Amino acid sequence: MKPETLFLADLHLSSARPERVRLFQQFAARHARGAEAVYILGDLFDAYIGDDDLAYPAGEVRRCLRELVEGGTRVLFQQGNRDFLVGSGFAVATGAELLDDYAEIDLYGRKALLTHGDLLCIDDLKYHQARARVRTEVWKRQALGKPLWARKLYARWYRFRSFLGKRGNAPEIMDVNAGEVERVFARSGAEVLIHGHTHRPADHDLAADGRPVRRIVLAEWKEEGEFLRWTAEGYCRVRVPGR
Repeated sequence: MKPETLFLADLHLSSARPERVRLFQQFAARHARGAEAVYILGDLFDAYIGDDDLAYPAGEVRRCLRELVEGGTRVLFQQGNRDFLVGSGFAVATGAELLDDYAEIDLYGRKALLTHGDLLCIDDLKYHQARARVRTEVWKRQALGKPLWARKLYARWYRFRSFLGKRGNAPEIMDVNAGEVERVFARSGAEVLIHGHTHRPADHDLAADGRPVRRIVLAEWKEEGEFLRWTAEGYCRVRVPGR
């Protein structure tokens, strides 16, 4: 195995974007195979309506992940705001390990904290009200109890409503809250925080409790992909070029 750990988020894979599905397959075959671990920090799918949905691209993605796991690479998945219905069926089918909303890991001697990123954007009050409602076991059980066709219609409506909602929000509401970031660092004692969600890739050097810390924001995948490669020597961002 290669002594490296890879991080990615916000691919938003869907049948409407086959080019992104191909990018992910390229990533899995050329970059992820042989790595120690691959961490997917949410929104792998643009809309995930249940583990029983095997339509394109879910089936292709599952096969890619299963091949990685069978080759010896650990795959760890953290739910995002678009794929929070990923459950035990997905984990069994792929061999991936499901993470909590915040996950602490040892990253070659550095304490790192992983999260999708939406929990850091506390100024988006409407989103967090909706999040609290749909993350309950009662809501998820009722949603997953509906037929697939009904869930697909709801997913389309949700994406449209989300698009309209974002247009009306000020840009700062859609980004992380600096105070919440500082509190998260203080609670966890982490040196590094890695997340996605905001689609604003950057490396932020900060101070928390009088110590230097770094917040690393992963990129959204578009015409090209991008992931973080971390080794004992440090990290770099790696492009996955489109065709």
